[in-house]
Amino acid sequence: MSELHPNLIEWKTGGEMQTVLSGSFEIFCRQIGNPNADSNKTVLLLHGFPESSYSYHRVIDGLRPFFDRIVLFDFLGFGLSDKPINHHYNIFEQAQIALDVWQSYGIKGGHLIAHDMGDTVTNELMFLANTGIGNWFSDGFQSVTFTNGGMIIELSKLRILQKLTLNPILGPVLSKLSSYKAFKQQVNSANGNKSLVESEIEIMWSAFRSGNGKIIGHRLIQYIDDRYRYQNSRWLPALKETSIPIHLCWGELDSVAPIAIAEKLNNGTCPNSHFTRMSETGHFCQLDNPEKWIESVLNFYRAD
Repeated sequence: MSELHPNLIEWKTGGEMQTVLSGSFEIFCRQIGNPNADSNKTVLLLHGFPESSYSYHRVIDGLRPFFDRIVLFDFLGFGLSDKPINHHYNIFEQAQIALDVWQSYGIKGGHLIAHDMGDTVTNELMFLANTGIGNWFSDGFQSVTFTNGGMIIELSKLRILQKLTLNPILGPVLSKLSSYKAFKQQVNSANGNKSLVESEIEIMWSAFRSGNGKIIGHRLIQYIDDRYRYQNSRWLPALKETSIPIHLCWGELDSVAPIAIAEKLNNGTCPNSHFTRMSETGHFCQLDNPEKWIESVLNFYRAD
């Protein structure tokens, strides 16, 4: 399999690199539509692990009739963004990177949609929003949609390989030895009783392994430890305190971030939440069942 899949090469041509964290790193970004759109017509997309911004490629056309501006990027260490080797990847830095990207585009606010690891980054962003992000983000988050992420870690069903990769001794070895076959098995296992299209897994693998990706996987997955450390003291309280409208939009077949997570969040943790179950949809919901994803996401905005 080639270093960078042809679809990613084409995806790259539609984007650009933005400098973040005071010039420390470059992040791959894409802005689609009218760059001067109002905040209520702007949607901000955050991807998960082990994905990239490309994981939203099947739903972008479905979003365009409703939103005039779509902004998405690859987190540090993912996709086409910089992948520093000896780096402590963490949720707090990824949240700051999101803010740096949005500020560079002059974004004053928008609707936020997140998936998997992106959900946890969004948790941190909502914590920051509760005290004020900054005057440049004057319109704030119009709404937040969470999709299939381990936001309540004790209800998550981590795969065996995830647990082993978190191990400080085994993790570096497994990163170097990982294969497409093992990656494919883990992706389909997480998705539930429904395999993803082979080509989507191939592209996900290519994005994840490109550049230094082949030797930093064990570092990227450490965000799970952040969930253990800060879930109860910082991120779940932020959901209770926010006045931002929240949409919990969950694929029912997910076997790694099961729908029990969304059910518990909806039953008290998120006071302003709307709950949508996506039938016949697994963990990688926007890739697995894009038609159902678009229908479920847009119905929330239409109702609002």
